[in-house]
Amino acid sequence: MTPEVLAQLAPTGTLRVGLNMANNLLNTSTTTDGEPDGVASDMGRAIAEKLGVGVAMVQYASPGEIADTAGKDGWDLGMIGAEPKRAEVIDFSAAYVEIEATYLVPAGSLYNTIDEIDQEGIRIAVSGRSAYDLYLSQHLNNAELVRAQGVAGAVELFKNEGLEALAGLRPALVVESSNVPGSKILDGGFTSVQQAIGVTKGYTAAAEFVAAFVEESKANGFIASLIEKHGVTGRLSVGSS
Repeated sequence: MTPEVLAQLAPTGTLRVGLNMANNLLNTSTTTDGEPDGVASDMGRAIAEKLGVGVAMVQYASPGEIADTAGKDGWDLGMIGAEPKRAEVIDFSAAYVEIEATYLVPAGSLYNTIDEIDQEGIRIAVSGRSAYDLYLSQHLNNAELVRAQGVAGAVELFKNEGLEALAGLRPALVVESSNVPGSKILDGGFTSVQQAIGVTKGYTAAAEFVAAFVEESKANGFIASLIEKHGVTGRLSVGSS
């Protein structure tokens, strides 16, 4: 452990872990002390233990809020999906877990494949500034993205406005499909959200330390054990190396 790593990762003497509370796959419950618990927070706790410092969970309502506060002394680790736009202000590790993103379509929909969704006249409800929203913004050519605040907002928009598709993470869409009679989830995915650990842009020593920790945790089975511990087997996958 070098003084530079500690200075960059825990300048206050405590590792501040920025959590995206909109992601209930990574933040599944609370501890007996009322703190967020899940794969993301346990990764933060493990890094703090390796650093030999205390840890504080800093809760954000959306991943966009974490990105907006990068470099503003609000958090030391940002637990959000890696995405090129965010990488302009955050240095990311490789993904520690991955989540497939796809579409839910309503009853009677004529669309059966991912590629068919990108057509003129198709409106896609999406959680604004999510990693998959940022991806679709760059890759859709014809369909229209209709943004809402958070996943719940996107679901309500999809149902209330009669939109042609709802974009989301497959595990969440599985849950929502039971509330939309006759709906179906399209096979495959348009992207896989790479849930990573970010540090302030330019903090090279911190970025290298975190990157090495992630690779070690994938190789030694620690991340797989967290997925099992928090009951998200089959919904989260260990990030590919």
